[in-house]
Amino acid sequence: MKIYFDLCAIQRPLDTVDQIRIILESEAVLGLFSFCESGRAELISSEALLYEAEQSTLPIRREHSYAVLEKSKDMIFITEKDKSRASEFLVFGIKPLDALHLALAESGKADYFCTCDDAILKKSKQIMDLKVKVLSPVDLVQEIEK
Repeated sequence: MKIYFDLCAIQRPLDTVDQIRIILESEAVLGLFSFCESGRAELISSEALLYEAEQSTLPIRREHSYAVLEKSKDMIFITEKDKSRASEFLVFGIKPLDALHLALAESGKADYFCTCDDAILKKSKQIMDLKVKVLSPVDLVQEIEK
């Protein structure tokens, strides 16, 4: 099983804990990281994730992202095919970088795309030919535990 986490999911454990949702998602993300580290799933990284992590103005967030992504089994590099596929997702109102992440998750043959972004979760449901299942961290834990 392969999992592609977007950056908001990777960085969720660093968010201010002022909502129950953040607490639950943080714990789920940490559990999923442990699941990957134990070898029961593979973490996928990408050029786009490294680029996005570099943009972080807070060193702790950048360092955390790099530390997580270093543990990945696969590095997906952006191709013209990925760019073309990402452009197909823009029609659904998905932001360009998020669309690229989805395309890269497909390209890397991820089973799951894990995100805390409500817009991606909602809009991805409209994409009938999407080859990766988009879930929140809590929903992903529940899916794996079935």
